[in-house]
Amino acid sequence: MQRDADPRDPDRRERPGDRDLDVVVFGASGFVGRLVAAHLAEHAPPGTRVALAGRDQRRVGAVRAGLGPAAAGWPVLTADAADDAALRALAGRTRVLVSTVGPYLRHGLPLVRACAEAGTHCADLTGEVLFARRSADAFHDVARASGARIVHSCGFDSVPSDLAVLLTHERAVADGAGALTDAVLEVPSARGGFSGGTVDSLRLQLDTARADPAARALLADPYALSPDRAAEPDLGPQPDVTRPARRAADGVWTAPFVMAPCNTRVVRRSNALLGHAYGPRLRYREVVALSGPAAPVAAVAVTGFLGAVAGALALPALRPLVDRVLPAPGSGPGERTRRTGRFRVVLDARTDGGRRYLTTVAAQGDPGYAATAVMLGEGALALALDGERLPAAAGVLTPATGIGTVLAERLRARGFTLRTDEVRGEVRAGEVRTGNVRTGPGGGARGEEG
Repeated sequence: MQRDADPRDPDRRERPGDRDLDVVVFGASGFVGRLVAAHLAEHAPPGTRVALAGRDQRRVGAVRAGLGPAAAGWPVLTADAADDAALRALAGRTRVLVSTVGPYLRHGLPLVRACAEAGTHCADLTGEVLFARRSADAFHDVARASGARIVHSCGFDSVPSDLAVLLTHERAVADGAGALTDAVLEVPSARGGFSGGTVDSLRLQLDTARADPAARALLADPYALSPDRAAEPDLGPQPDVTRPARRAADGVWTAPFVMAPCNTRVVRRSNALLGHAYGPRLRYREVVALSGPAAPVAAVAVTGFLGAVAGALALPALRPLVDRVLPAPGSGPGERTRRTGRFRVVLDARTDGGRRYLTTVAAQGDPGYAATAVMLGEGALALALDGERLPAAAGVLTPATGIGTVLAERLRARGFTLRTDEVRGEVRAGEVRTGNVRTGPGGGARGEEG
């Protein structure tokens, strides 16, 4: 367990800017890696030194060839996730390493080690709690000593959740509204697909938990990613939502959100790393929000589907049947699904000063792929280029503690909505009625709300 989890340590050391590259995309020939590379080719500022890396030089070169003139001069580098020497060489050349090589529990720790030891910032897309816990336990202190920011979960897992709570906290502080006491992230709108890599990561976590009682207990722990439980206040139980329910206040039905078991742990880690600045008794959870005549049926269907998929993947005898209908590793949703997808999440938060805020995070594009490529790409550019504007942090971090509001600014510039409104009176989360809200910093951001 790390000795000191505070990322604001003033004694952290920054590595000198002696690298010949700014960003390396590792896993560039994979499904998400190609999308991230395409985003950088279109949006990285002129002069940004980008390289593409993977274990098959020919395939990575083919990706570069398809990116157009902006990427024509990018180096193509060869490295395997199991080759420690190659990973050390890769980390030693760049300011930021972006990893899309999963499952991270199987492939990710050697790259984290290489970056932590070299003082190289690292960003990935993991939604794997077991991997993030092992990464923090093994390399948080190493990264703090070298000045590296190891920022996990820089996609739909868990940027919208993490930034929503951070922005709400900052607005409450600016308003003198007190600490956050209760926050629910609702998902009223999301449309997209899923990839074989996501399925493979879930399968590996379930296999690990089935074989290891300690891993099983960790997955059930709502504070699984918090840095040092012994030093924390008594936060009490925060069980995940596991069943459908009707909310008496407005009749909205809620159901479990598939990404909540990761996102909630990331948000709680952010709060702990910041010395519980959000609120020492913050209660945080995530749900799918459903309304209309079909809402009860939909809530039951969502709950049943999630349980059926997890149960089928957990039983080896059913795996062959499940594999016939789920995407294979390396595959994912097509261009039309990525383009027409969208998401909108709304954080409904209360403070101990009696104030209420709604924070909306929304974007056009498949949340897990098109929007995720933007989140990861902009996170990497922030780590590489934004320097002194970033939080004074080092170690194994979260998007909120490692990149912070700089990432929110970059996402707004790419068409995302990130907006916090103060609520006066009662409205349903996700609704903004004229005369009922007060918009402050972050209001009026550009982007589609889906």
